[in-house]
Amino acid sequence: MAAVGLFEARGYEETTVADIAAEAEVGTRTFFNYFASKEELLFPEPDDRVRAAVAAIATRRPGERPVEVLLRALRAAGDNPGEHRAGDLSSRIAALRAQVSRTVPAVSGRAAHAQLVAQREIARQLHAAFPHELDEIGAAALVGAVVGAVSGALTVLFQQPQHSIEDGEHLHRKIHETTSRVLQPWLAASAPVEPAR
Repeated sequence: MAAVGLFEARGYEETTVADIAAEAEVGTRTFFNYFASKEELLFPEPDDRVRAAVAAIATRRPGERPVEVLLRALRAAGDNPGEHRAGDLSSRIAALRAQVSRTVPAVSGRAAHAQLVAQREIARQLHAAFPHELDEIGAAALVGAVVGAVSGALTVLFQQPQHSIEDGEHLHRKIHETTSRVLQPWLAASAPVEPAR
């Protein structure tokens, strides 16, 4: 996507719709036939991450606990951009979205809404997969706790000036490290217990 390279090179706010249209070799009118605003470029539809999470829940393994399925679903969904190649377009968009949402209220609001919609759908699917173990509130609480913990940690990470999009590989490594550290308590709790010898 032409816009991603421009955002990375010039900055999101410094890049205009006219710049994006010129880079894509289309007119601005054509741009607005496909996108209502520049913000939409950071939120591609349909949300492949939610679809991946739903598919992971639907293909749960025998004996898998709700938290295990959720963690696998979130990894499949790419909520940890560090698990993608640094040059992967989805990963680049996720990193840009996380950084731009710090300073651009329109992107911040759109990101919060997108996350809420995603959490609701993932919680709904998790409840459907485990109806005897999780009611709707319990599923929403579990999804909210895990996603909220990761989001909170990444918010702090992106507030640190040394983590900028100029060094994509370093940024993705830090995202991966941060997310793994935040998820560790859940991963440890869901790990099988070795039988005593």
